[in-house]
Amino acid sequence: MKGLLKLTQLELKIFAREPMGLAGTILIPVAVFIAAGKALGPRVARADPAAGDFVMVGLPVLAALLIAFSAVLSLITIIAIYREGGILKRLRATPLRPHTILTAHVLVKLLLTAVTLALLVLAGRRFYPAGLHIPVVPFGVALLVTTLSILSMGFLIASLVPTARFAQPIAGLILYPMLGISGLFVPLGMLPPAVQSVALCLPVTYAVSLLKGILAGEPWLAHTTDLVALAITFVACTAISSRVFRWE
Repeated sequence: MKGLLKLTQLELKIFAREPMGLAGTILIPVAVFIAAGKALGPRVARADPAAGDFVMVGLPVLAALLIAFSAVLSLITIIAIYREGGILKRLRATPLRPHTILTAHVLVKLLLTAVTLALLVLAGRRFYPAGLHIPVVPFGVALLVTTLSILSMGFLIASLVPTARFAQPIAGLILYPMLGISGLFVPLGMLPPAVQSVALCLPVTYAVSLLKGILAGEPWLAHTTDLVALAITFVACTAISSRVFRWE
């Protein structure tokens, strides 16, 4: 445990030295959230139904997923850089166990996710209409479950990406198209049958459903399928990445 805490602190310090990483993980999602609030706030005040639905549900979910995706992209890049630079190989030779090294990276991403979510809540109180009430604790737990599931996908991608140069482009090509057919922007029922079939196989679809439902105040039992799908993704990706992960 002591080694895990020290390594986590070290990874936080390393991450804080990269301004672009901090901007992508924390500042950009918050800036997008604030800009949308300023632009759509007056429309919500005039009771525009379309803008209201997006601000009350769609935008917080989009911001939450951007947080998770930023954490994954950052994780994949760091793992690729560490592997390419021989850092993973040297870490593996230390008394620290392999799962301790990987857990430290996950803890860093979860901590940064929590910080960004807290900033979004503060921004929402300042820039969004008074009718926007986010159940912070349940929504935070739902985001934690979502982030863990998507991070497991990130580890699987990081296990296979050959070099740091291609880490983020490959991860972006895999993750962001999932968002387009997840049901966040267009209801799944309006998509072509073939696209619906693909969407139902993607964990991001269930992440959107879970986050939307919890944000709307629905009970957790109503999202058992979403939780099971995200849990299966986590277990499967973790198991596969543990078999194919390359330390050098």
